[in-house]
Amino acid sequence: MDSYLVSLLVKLAAMAAIASMLARLSHFKALLMQENRSLGQRFSLAIWFSVVFAASVAIRVASQNAYRGADLGLEGSFLAGLVGGYVTGLLSGILISLPALHHETMTLLLLAGVGVMGGMMRDFAPEPEEIWRFSPFFDLNIWRFFRESKNYYRAAFHLLLFAAVLVAEFLRQILGSFGRNPVFLLVPEPHGLALAAVYACTLFAVTIPLKIWNNTRTEKKLEEQQRLLVEARLAALTSQINPHFLFNTLNSVSSLIRTDPNKARLMLVKLSNVLRRLLRKHENFSTLREELSFIEDYLAIEMVRFGDKLRFEREISSDTLDMLVPSMLLQPLVENSIKHGLSSKVQGGTIWIRTHRNESKLCLLVEDDGIGIPESKLATLLDHGIGVSNVNERLKVLFGNEYRMWVDSEPGRGTRVEIEVPELQTELVIS
Repeated sequence: MDSYLVSLLVKLAAMAAIASMLARLSHFKALLMQENRSLGQRFSLAIWFSVVFAASVAIRVASQNAYRGADLGLEGSFLAGLVGGYVTGLLSGILISLPALHHETMTLLLLAGVGVMGGMMRDFAPEPEEIWRFSPFFDLNIWRFFRESKNYYRAAFHLLLFAAVLVAEFLRQILGSFGRNPVFLLVPEPHGLALAAVYACTLFAVTIPLKIWNNTRTEKKLEEQQRLLVEARLAALTSQINPHFLFNTLNSVSSLIRTDPNKARLMLVKLSNVLRRLLRKHENFSTLREELSFIEDYLAIEMVRFGDKLRFEREISSDTLDMLVPSMLLQPLVENSIKHGLSSKVQGGTIWIRTHRNESKLCLLVEDDGIGIPESKLATLLDHGIGVSNVNERLKVLFGNEYRMWVDSEPGRGTRVEIEVPELQTELVIS
């Protein structure tokens, strides 16, 4: 009896190891995430189940039953049907049975039937997610049945699935009692506690993979939700930038239409160029070369309004031009320099943009010689300044803690914004 209990424990440990191994495989994980699969995907899932669980049967057969706890053919066939449906269950049951067919003649019939039974349970499920909530504890399933008074069908399904696993093991016990053991029995002629242990082991051997794979599915879903949340936040932040720029430009055009129509027309031409580029590109990243070209178009519009009072200088390292930066990163900073630093300065001023590379980092600098920022506002600028806080939030979403952004300013002498971001590879961003 003790040796059989050890075999049952080995069987559960082997099932947990197999389930964990499969959960780490990206292709198998992708198949788990899909509830509605094509015929090709069902065959692919059947191959995964068949290779792994047929190998467990082959180990037991090759060792001449020395490793009895390695055989997980029945549980693997049932799981294949439960997770993948009739086709997956039937094909997996047939393939898993092949290593044992030479001596155990009824194995193919048993495992193919159990695979189809698993597919039937999948069809009976009120929704696919209920499969992953299965519990091997009978009292919990009874409690669910009485607790979910408004949804007896869901609770009844869990009781039915519980019974189906027991029926699968019962069929193995019945077939194994005929003649010269036409199917493999881990515990020959079990009675009393041994028989109860066999049924309990089968229940847990089916449940363990479901729980492991459900955790994998949950983690994957959380990652996907996080990715969608990041994309939504980026879209919201970017949409705050473009209308802000458009409003200021159109406001400038409206003020020039009567006083200087030619300048108004020039601004509209430049604006159309800028908008054409914005409508053509929807990526979160662009090259620094493209970003600087955009800034030059933007400043050309502003220079029509400010004339000689606005000057622009750039000091750009040639090895940074093809590096990737978040789209529309510099425009809010340049706009801040004009609106808050230079527009109220009688003699105007200059905006500098400098870039250089520092090992694996891209360093960006936007500086002006405007009126500066009072110290009382500087401390909270990254959190409350409209343009600066927007840029800081985008960088936080994109890079987490792998970026630096700081603002230095002195009233009457200007403002300096520095950004340091990781070097990005084009192929990584595209993927």
